Amino acid sequence: MGRRVVITGLGAVTPIGNDVPSFFEGLRTGKNGVAAITRFDTSDSKCKVAAEVKDFDPSRCFNKLTAAKTDLYVQYAVCAADEAVTDSGIIGNVDGDELGVYVGSGVGGINTLCEEHEKMLSMGEHGISPHFVPKMIINIAAGQIAIKYKATGSAIDISTACATGSNTVGEAYRAIKDGYLTAAIAGGSEAAVTKLTIGGFVNCMALSQSTDPNAASLPFDSRRGGFVLGEGAAIMVLEEYEHAKARGAKMYAEILGYGSTCDAHHVTAPDPSAKQTIRAIRIALDGVDYDPAKTYVNAHGTGTKLNDKTETIAFHEAFGDGAGKLHVSSTKSMTGHMLAAAGTAEAMACVLALNEGIVPPTINLESPDPELDLDYTPKTAVSADIETAVSTSLGFGGHNACLVLGRVK
Repeated sequence: MGRRVVITGLGAVTPIGNDVPSFFEGLRTGKNGVAAITRFDTSDSKCKVAAEVKDFDPSRCFNKLTAAKTDLYVQYAVCAADEAVTDSGIIGNVDGDELGVYVGSGVGGINTLCEEHEKMLSMGEHGISPHFVPKMIINIAAGQIAIKYKATGSAIDISTACATGSNTVGEAYRAIKDGYLTAAIAGGSEAAVTKLTIGGFVNCMALSQSTDPNAASLPFDSRRGGFVLGEGAAIMVLEEYEHAKARGAKMYAEILGYGSTCDAHHVTAPDPSAKQTIRAIRIALDGVDYDPAKTYVNAHGTGTKLNDKTETIAFHEAFGDGAGKLHVSSTKSMTGHMLAAAGTAEAMACVLALNEGIVPPTINLESPDPELDLDYTPKTAVSADIETAVSTSLGFGGHNACLVLGRVK
């Protein structure tokens, strides 16, 4: 069975709030984080909206000199980690060799990459910053967090596209459960609202081209036409249950299961049979005693035609006759798709459901697709007695991840 693992710290920088209290308030009230893109001129772009982080202040964790040497995705990650670590009180209560870092990103420092490429084109090689490589590399958020907290247990970057945030939490859970660590800082970070990234997603026909922020990120809606790019960071502190109990730590939830599979089917499209998504959910639920009527499912729910249909098939198959009793929603309707940060942010939505009995809504679900027949919590949050929560993440490359959380008993 292994050791029990609980969540003792939360941190977030998101399009609907730059800390956990404001993020949770945004989820409760159905706040829409989608708006017109401000990072670059969109006059020649087919995509006009994104879910940007607003009013972010890196001075929370960086002085001007260190901020200048650090990519935005690392700034998001470190600030979210600072909130989570402070919330948990873990530092000083665990040996550094027993503390790990599992923080990933999908594209890493792409803002830095774009900036330095422009310098090279205009000034040649001598114009490239000596900080280019350590600002840009995809593992540096994990490295920076490990340095900040002297976490010498391990520092591992996982990059599984849109499944990253669930895989980081899941693999940290396994490391603690199996006795390799006592605690871990886990999550994902992304800052990819750039002209290059948007253009790439547009050209592979993945993004919504709606100009209306209230009709762009539309999971499970018949009008859906692609996802909306989001950004930010979400970080959790995971801890072995007996260690957390002994020091009197607040325990937000217990991780009850984790499943990870691969479609091995296509670079971007999900396998329409949903076979491996179903298997990931079943692996995560193995041994978990749950009541479907008291279960919340935070769906990957991107608002693409294939994803939402495939996921609905998966829920029917994995939960059987109980599927119709589930409370389901996609918080991407509010945050957009935060890529590597999505899975962890959505696991935090599960924490909200478990602790406050609030099922976050799928906002703007005005025209339900008749092929999609579950309770997707349209428009507004609902109150419900939630005892178990399930979060699914599906990434380009066929990566599937599922986390199951429960109340701490």
